[in-house]
Amino acid sequence: MTDNKKIMLILPGTTVKVINSDDIYHRFEGLVQRVSDGKAAVLFEGGNWDKLITFQLSEIEAVDTTVGKKK
Repeated sequence: MTDNKKIMLILPGTTVKVINSDDIYHRFEGLVQRVSDGKAAVLFEGGNWDKLITFQLSEIEAVDTTVGKKK
């Protein structure tokens, strides 16, 4: 049996989604600004506000931004 799930690295510039259901930002998507010591600083932008929040790497997952795009 093989797992077809892609493994995506979380690096600066990666779009991520918050997967921690106990967090107020659950399901929000943002852009990773920096990664250090098992944590990532994620920038959320929305209309007239910007917010930079730090998450444990286990609380976020990379989003495949190529899904749904036609070539």
